[in-house]
Amino acid sequence: MEKKIFSLFFFALATLNLYAQKNFTYADIWGSSQFAARQVASLKSMNSGDTYSNTDRAGNLIRYSFKTGNVIDTLIKIDELQASIKDFRYSDYSFSNDEKKVLLTTASEAIYRHSTKANFYVFDFKSRKLTAVSEKGKQMYAQFNPTGSMVAFVRDNNLYLKNLYDLSEKMVTNDGKKNFIINGALDWVYEEEFSFSQGYQWSNDGKYLAYYRFDESNVKEFTLTYYDSLYPKEEKYKYPKAGEENSVVDIYVYDLSSGRSVRMQTGDEKDQYIPRIKWTEKVGQLCVLRMNRHQNNLDYLLCNAVSGKTTLLMNENSNTFIEITDNLVFLNNGTQFIYSSDKSGYNQIYLRSLSDGSEKMLTNGGDVITFYGYDEKTKNCFYQVADPTPMERVVYSVDLNQKKKLLSPANGTASASFSSNFKYSVITHSTIDKPYICYVQDSRGKKIRVLENNERVVKNLESYTISKPEFFKFTNSENISLNAWMITPPGFKANENKKYPVIVYLYGGPGRQTVLNQWGGTNFLWHQMLAQNGFIVVSVDNRGTPGRGKEFANSIYKNMGHYETIDQIEFAKYLRTLSYVDSTRIGVHGWSYGGYLTSLLMTKGADYFKTGVAVAPVINWRYYDSIYTERYLSLPAENPKGYDDNSPVFFADKLKGKYLLIHGLTDDNVHFQNSAEMVIALVKNKKQFDTFYYPNQAHGISQSRGHLYEMMTEYFKKNL
Repeated sequence: MEKKIFSLFFFALATLNLYAQKNFTYADIWGSSQFAARQVASLKSMNSGDTYSNTDRAGNLIRYSFKTGNVIDTLIKIDELQASIKDFRYSDYSFSNDEKKVLLTTASEAIYRHSTKANFYVFDFKSRKLTAVSEKGKQMYAQFNPTGSMVAFVRDNNLYLKNLYDLSEKMVTNDGKKNFIINGALDWVYEEEFSFSQGYQWSNDGKYLAYYRFDESNVKEFTLTYYDSLYPKEEKYKYPKAGEENSVVDIYVYDLSSGRSVRMQTGDEKDQYIPRIKWTEKVGQLCVLRMNRHQNNLDYLLCNAVSGKTTLLMNENSNTFIEITDNLVFLNNGTQFIYSSDKSGYNQIYLRSLSDGSEKMLTNGGDVITFYGYDEKTKNCFYQVADPTPMERVVYSVDLNQKKKLLSPANGTASASFSSNFKYSVITHSTIDKPYICYVQDSRGKKIRVLENNERVVKNLESYTISKPEFFKFTNSENISLNAWMITPPGFKANENKKYPVIVYLYGGPGRQTVLNQWGGTNFLWHQMLAQNGFIVVSVDNRGTPGRGKEFANSIYKNMGHYETIDQIEFAKYLRTLSYVDSTRIGVHGWSYGGYLTSLLMTKGADYFKTGVAVAPVINWRYYDSIYTERYLSLPAENPKGYDDNSPVFFADKLKGKYLLIHGLTDDNVHFQNSAEMVIALVKNKKQFDTFYYPNQAHGISQSRGHLYEMMTEYFKKNL
């Protein structure tokens, strides 16, 4: 009898706890910081490799021990800075190579995705003086030279040098002009699609400064309109659309001793790309990566900094396209270099000789995602790889004999940053339902201490109803297995006599997966909210997404949107066979490339999707930028069917369901022109639909996320 009462008590307690769990509200997710998981982002290794620097909440710059976490010393007190300049605050910092000075970033302003401008200051640790890099306007990309005696920076499209001894300011270039000539920085399309922004590099000895020069005179302008004043303000910038004229790009090297700039001889062809430059370890030798406009042929050129003459170091070509990475390191006194390539079928790391071209493949397995560096002392490479499945990211080291060692948890998603001597590393790890944990480990992979475990977020989540996502596989009609996950409503039972509406969440484009065993932040919480409102939420990685080798990723070549749409429609067909899915109520949502596929699925796939919400979609690939679009589709004149057969604007007549189209009016990436064209096509075909536009907001609609997600949620609740 007592045992029965005891059991009943715990049953009642468990039931009480179940009902005590809360559902997510809009305010919980977008109106508070209780679920803002933190990562250790600003930690920077010092030269010794045994210590690192970081700022505390007050703004003091502190040096810590990697091993113990103890404070070694305070490098800068914020009070000391504010004694020189009232209310002085800095958002970033970087040391000179000898760590005798530090460059402080203040009043930073975003320009595009990567670029910013700011006021920079140099703090000298010996004199304790704070000096402005320039007082003639904000600067971009300020950086010490290797000896710490100068700072290079860009202002108004020209490259400058600041002498830290006599405080003189010298122009390296003088022909910079907005929307015409850019020196030391990049044009919009390079920054966006080649994923970097600083357009200059110091040589290792500080004798030379290599820099990009863009002539964008003949690139057509695009106009963005800002509704923030009595008369709307227009901003014009150069944006080359697919098939249109690009900037003419040259690489120059400035010799500090002579004051002369020499153009590197990268060929007579003007319609080409230079996606990377990198100084080798040999004095006065610059490596320039030259790529043809079709992006399927890549030359590694060795350039003489004095004469500008070039020789071919290596060539790589592809029958589809080549993705550019930062995986290039010169080592062993300039006799060898490390690079990555997918020529084996998967992206792998190679060690190659500069003299005879002999090489060795160091890694063997899944796609290498990130190359972290090479330790010449231990002769180990450090990298992140999609392993043991495409849904995971783990960290390994590998030596020159291909012996590898796991340095992170064996599943989930892990990334790493290393001390300057690779003696310590900081591992950041998460899973799809567990936020980041960041910890320090030694070179053997032994965990030393935890830096951040997001205990506050984990504890806050315990008060809410969480439906754990379940990974599964779906096989399409061509017998290709695709990875997916599903989140079901609380209390869901597959065998109950109840059918649920489904929302398919997707991106589906090159370079990004939605099906990853990784903490998803606010997206994860939003999907939980949808589940709590009675929706099943699912996602599948269609063909063309990364992590599964070259053939899988490159299957979309010259036919972008085709196989992605087939896979998503067949996924919807599969969902309709599940006993607990209401086959008449399947919805879809995506942003950017996901908005593109959403729009295709609501038109070409109209028989399978009842409701769709597309945010910032590409509607016609002819309207998108040259580098991205031509990489996958070639030029419009060469592949018109590839452009037109899978652009939603040409299938507006097929729309049947409820379709919500959302766009930021000052989206510099996917222009509002795309959504405008879709509206024109839908109206022409007498189709009813819904729209919402955000004035003065760019591609990410970052200023109105709460409003946006509430609108999308209510739209699905009403129409699905």
